[in-house]
Amino acid sequence: MDDDAPIRGEVRVADYRRVSHGLFLRLRDGLGDDEEFRRDLAAYLLVLPADAVFTHVTAARLLGWRLPQLPEQVPVFAAVQGDRRPRRPGLICSRLVREPEPRIMHGLPVDAAEEILLRAARDLGILDLVIMIDSALELGHLAPAAMERLLETRRPGVARLRAAYGLATERCESAGETLLRLFHDAMEIAVRPQVELRDGSGRLIGRADLLVGGTTFVHEYDGAGHRDKLQHRADLRRERGWTGTPYVRRGFTLDDLLNHPGVVMHELDRALGRPHLVSRLRVWRRMVDNSLYAEPGRARVMNRWRRHMGVVDWAGTA
Repeated sequence: MDDDAPIRGEVRVADYRRVSHGLFLRLRDGLGDDEEFRRDLAAYLLVLPADAVFTHVTAARLLGWRLPQLPEQVPVFAAVQGDRRPRRPGLICSRLVREPEPRIMHGLPVDAAEEILLRAARDLGILDLVIMIDSALELGHLAPAAMERLLETRRPGVARLRAAYGLATERCESAGETLLRLFHDAMEIAVRPQVELRDGSGRLIGRADLLVGGTTFVHEYDGAGHRDKLQHRADLRRERGWTGTPYVRRGFTLDDLLNHPGVVMHELDRALGRPHLVSRLRVWRRMVDNSLYAEPGRARVMNRWRRHMGVVDWAGTA
């Protein structure tokens, strides 16, 4: 027997770890989070039907999509045919509505890209979904024709997925860039993502996360990577290369977008010379509150997942 193969049953020795009820894996040193994640999924296949596929954020992670700010404990999501849906702590099974055509990723079966997004749309907010769709489009995993066919149906989650798909683009390269672009959309500021910038002689001087339409304002997301010493030096060299050009760079952080959106809105309105409209801020705050980036959204999603797993917690939902 393969020493690394998952085991179904009761194991009471010290060199195994428990994945879920009746599922165990031998302890191994030196493995990363993604490797352990794939080992866990291989163990779950022991209790899933042969036609099962992974879906929702489980499949998205296997496919290498960018994900929103997920809670620390996230269930494993699978889809199966028929009525045999195993119940395990940490496992949520939904029902397939057609014959699966699984894609194999890292030796594990995953659902079609559009179906993965639809399963996620039943739980997540629009901000969360657009991050996933942007990534799927950038990687070329999402066929527009298949997506359009799905959006013409009336299946649960289609309305939210349709709204998110209408906001998506293949030209964002990080979750932070997606959030920054959606903030500008809520503020009714037209932007172009990933625009090449050139000086007066036509020489390429860089590429902007967002270029505000009709202006030379470059707006960029400054995530944790920009605090790295080497990246910071590269950023400074890049900005010095803009000397003598009309481009003006402004950097924004996740804290700016989530905790100080009113301040950012006022800064942008002053720069654009337009009046402040509180209604724009309300649109953004509703989107954030319904996402995994805010406590109300996280509580809603976690309580939904607990109910599916047979654990009910109504705290914070009143």
